[in-house]
Amino acid sequence: MPATGDSFDFGSENAALAPEPSDSGKQAGIGHRARLRERLLKGGAEALADYEVLEYLLFAGIRQGDTKPAAKALLKHFGTLSAVLNADPKALQRVKGVGETSAAALKSVAIAARRMARSEVSQKPVLSSWHALIDYLSIDMAHLTVERVRVLYLDTKNRLIDDHHVGDGSIDEASIHPREVIRRALDVGASALILVHNHPSGNPEPSRADIQITKKIAEAGHLLGVTVHDHVIIGREGHVSLRAKGLI
Repeated sequence: MPATGDSFDFGSENAALAPEPSDSGKQAGIGHRARLRERLLKGGAEALADYEVLEYLLFAGIRQGDTKPAAKALLKHFGTLSAVLNADPKALQRVKGVGETSAAALKSVAIAARRMARSEVSQKPVLSSWHALIDYLSIDMAHLTVERVRVLYLDTKNRLIDDHHVGDGSIDEASIHPREVIRRALDVGASALILVHNHPSGNPEPSRADIQITKKIAEAGHLLGVTVHDHVIIGREGHVSLRAKGLI
């Protein structure tokens, strides 16, 4: 039985709106949820299909009934599991069967994923935890629909001391000022930094402006003893390191 929206029963989105299921319907629903739970707990990473992962997450907001229609509708609307989990809660609630409680449950998973990824890089030298850093940046930025600029400031041991959100918009001197980037490095006691931004188009290949602004910041940093380790561009299709491409 598809979910139909929110109710005012705290913790159950559809209890007040959905008709009371028959005993056989209740048993079927309980059995399906139990089977999903068993596969989740006993299986590996691929134990559940993407729509089944969403089904299980929706159990938190929909205590009874079939969550499969809402799960499949979410995937159809947003395209991928990642896109669903990173979607705006209001956008999630525009999908039939998804109410405020379900949207909050899905949002909490995305927040947990970001915090787990960040914890992998926060206490370790960034350059020796490069894959963890890329995972963190990809989880946090690959889904964005606007271009976002960040600067990761590092201490003398290349540990992250400040993840600074510079702003949103194209990366050029109108949005990111080389002197301001280096000044903040001095203010927070950073000896090195990594520039990061995303390409909403999905293609992470650097533009001419990306390369030019990177070189200007690197030159400004060199004068004041601040090293620009890299400029990483994140996209849905992957990532690009300007250092690896020999552009710094």
